Amino acid sequence: MINSQHAYITCRPRKRRLICSGGLVLLVVVLACGVALWAANAATVTFSLDFPHSDPDHYTISVTSDGHAHYASTARISDQSEDRDNYSTDFTLSGATREHIFELASQAQYFSGKVDSGNHKLAFTGTKKLVYADGQRNNSADYNYSPVPAVQQLTILFQNMSATLEFGRRIVYEHKYQKLALDDELQRMEEQARQGQLAELQAVKPILQRVYDDPSVMNVARAHALRIMDLGNIASGAH
Repeated sequence: MINSQHAYITCRPRKRRLICSGGLVLLVVVLACGVALWAANAATVTFSLDFPHSDPDHYTISVTSDGHAHYASTARISDQSEDRDNYSTDFTLSGATREHIFELASQAQYFSGKVDSGNHKLAFTGTKKLVYADGQRNNSADYNYSPVPAVQQLTILFQNMSATLEFGRRIVYEHKYQKLALDDELQRMEEQARQGQLAELQAVKPILQRVYDDPSVMNVARAHALRIMDLGNIASGAH
């Protein structure tokens, strides 16, 4: 009796470990399923533009419902060169912009209906495409010009975001290879920012900060960089 009781007692910790191990495996499986389910249901809006002989002649912006954004383009490496480069960057959208994009997608019926005007007499301004995807929908629409107000607003917003990110791309190149060109570039950027022609300035703040922190850059260019960062802080509500 003593031996059997002893055997029972010594087996209990092992049994407890087995139960704990099984519970841990179950927890991992549940978490993995939860992540997979979230990924399957995460919404994504993608805008792309193809416009030969423009700069950039192609770009794509993809944003997810958690605020992550990816940008990729093909453009000239600088205004002084005809050489072209493929560029890509990731950034985080401001909360207001993220909410606005998905609200406009909802207003546009998630791009499931007719989007293009169908008027072939209108000037060609590039082949544009909007895509909406989540766990239930996968819609896309191509257009040159759209009479749908929500699509018009999305087009302007994405084009302004591209303009911001292209400034960032050129500034990185000029900071490394053509510092004397920075003043003109940053002056144009500041003017467009003040005119409301740029969006999501915080996406290029690290680039502007590096320019401002570089004592080898002309003070006038650094001043432009600082003012643009301040405009970005105001637009995003940062303090």
